[in-house]
Amino acid sequence: MREGTTRNSPSQNGEPAAQGWKQHWGWLRSVIVARLRGMDGADDVLHEVLAAALRSASMPDGGPDTARWLYRVAVRQALLYRRRHSRDRRKVASYAQQCSPGGPTDQVEPLALLVAEERRRRVRLALAHLPGRDAELLLLKYVHDWSYQQMANHLGSTPEAIKVRLHRARSKLRQLLNNEEL
Repeated sequence: MREGTTRNSPSQNGEPAAQGWKQHWGWLRSVIVARLRGMDGADDVLHEVLAAALRSASMPDGGPDTARWLYRVAVRQALLYRRRHSRDRRKVASYAQQCSPGGPTDQVEPLALLVAEERRRRVRLALAHLPGRDAELLLLKYVHDWSYQQMANHLGSTPEAIKVRLHRARSKLRQLLNNEEL
């Protein structure tokens, strides 16, 4: 991450693109995290998407077209990032997972803490094995609590197609979580 930047929402600078960005940055971040299969590099990709929005003369002025345009730019920037940083990203993610703090153990039963950590680890691994589109749908639905209509509007699809894709994504996730080798 560059000096002088923050991991929170982008600052307002009065530009129309920045105003639209403030409205969309949360769900775009989830899409990028799903595409990158982790948090590593998500802020860098978000900065690239914002830079593309500020540079672009073809960005729509508002409405669902803006969300669709930002979605396409975010997916493209995530793909470029993965191409540039795939090997290093895996090493950093592996190290970060090994070093993550477990939290306070004196307030929770040790066995419950181990079970909860194992459950989180298995869900993260299962999400990492899902295709990016499936993982982003699950994150938008269950982390951001979006309706089918909201997802359809932002992703440029229909609510019926989102329902089908989400059903298939849940089935794939269920199969992965039932896999003993995960």
